[in-house]
Amino acid sequence: MVPEDASPLSSGVLSSPRASPPGSIIERESSGECLVLCMVGLPARGKTYLAHKLERYLRWIGFSTKSFNIGNYRREQVGAQVGADFFNPANDTGVSARRQCAILALEDMIDWLTNKQGRVAIYDGTNSTLERRKLVHTRITRAGNETGIKFKVVWIESICNDEALLEANIKNTKLSSPDYVGVDPDTAYRDFRARIANYEASYQTLSEEEGCCYIKFIDTGKMMVTYRIEGIICSRIVYFLLHVRINHAPIYITRHGESEFNIQGKIGGDSPLSANGRQYADKLAEFMKAELAASNTGPLTVWCSTLKRTIETAAPIQKLIGVTPQQWRALVEIEVGSCDGMTTADFDVELPDEFAARKADKLRYRYPRGESYLDVIQRLEPVIFELEKATTPVLVVGHRAVLRCVYAYFMDLPQEDLPYVDLYLHRVLKLTNTAYGCEAETFDLSVDSIDQVKDQKLT
Repeated sequence: MVPEDASPLSSGVLSSPRASPPGSIIERESSGECLVLCMVGLPARGKTYLAHKLERYLRWIGFSTKSFNIGNYRREQVGAQVGADFFNPANDTGVSARRQCAILALEDMIDWLTNKQGRVAIYDGTNSTLERRKLVHTRITRAGNETGIKFKVVWIESICNDEALLEANIKNTKLSSPDYVGVDPDTAYRDFRARIANYEASYQTLSEEEGCCYIKFIDTGKMMVTYRIEGIICSRIVYFLLHVRINHAPIYITRHGESEFNIQGKIGGDSPLSANGRQYADKLAEFMKAELAASNTGPLTVWCSTLKRTIETAAPIQKLIGVTPQQWRALVEIEVGSCDGMTTADFDVELPDEFAARKADKLRYRYPRGESYLDVIQRLEPVIFELEKATTPVLVVGHRAVLRCVYAYFMDLPQEDLPYVDLYLHRVLKLTNTAYGCEAETFDLSVDSIDQVKDQKLT
């Protein structure tokens, strides 16, 4: 139960009945509070990686979130390819230019929060000195006094003491950044190492003496330190960060094989697979065996829901590969309540008002005695956290509405687009994390199915 005195930024995301707007917990007008997450850390410590992860997660659970990367402002103002000396704290020209870029990003961030209905802003930069952090704090405080908006500021410092991790990050991401396009790799490496040394010369880690709220994320989540972190949303951010890992192993998602209800055009239920569905289950097992042999990214984990059609789809994998599927109640299809077993025509004729309400707002509409897409997002959070933590391949055998939510998370799709993602039967989506996003590949396993367009739109 949400406490009566909970503010929007200390509450979870709720969906309201039928097609009404989102609940007050994601309406800024009810309290005028905004959250600012300020990144801190030396170059190549994963600040922007974390910023992108946080931005994606917070958008997915319903908060209007935007990241403001100071490095991008620097590239726009002075150019991408500047030498390491530009970052030398003794270089007054460089210091002045970098300070100006930080101010430009800060002003754009404040404008977005105050004039464009932003809820959570991420100020992504090194912010590596006490002086810089005081500048940010002073400006945000002044913005609050001028606008009447309450700004809650949390600093997130990414620390890496693991030299192997640092070396890998430099070579895998930084040398391919816009700063080093067309530059000899050895030259780029030496320059970036010199840039780090320049930052290290003036670096000041966060401390309790600053009096600010902060989170320290150490060695990609091996350790975390929090100070004065309060409220449900900030606690959720901490819990999310506890699960973040550097993960290059693929995540595979697929709907169950064609079911008897698919053939009949019905939603809900717990029907078994059709003959085509069973054929797809066998093909899926063969596909996953070939993928594992080709990728060499570690042992496979298989998840499915507790409904027959996903259990039957995953079963051949256990026989062929020897992996026992884990059943998740959280992965069951969206609960359609009183509409269970209906076709599109049944729904329209028997419950015309409900059918119209759902058509008007598919994201927030909640089936009678059932769920909305926003409800599904809430119950999928533990699944997302475990996928973020996984460092070896995972296959999720699920259902259309549920996998739309999972796909939308990894591809950072707007919530409003989520209910309309095309996910057809008998195809596998392979999701691979990149430095600052995710890539998707689709594999059609060439098994016939009845994938009805009307049914695709219904659920």
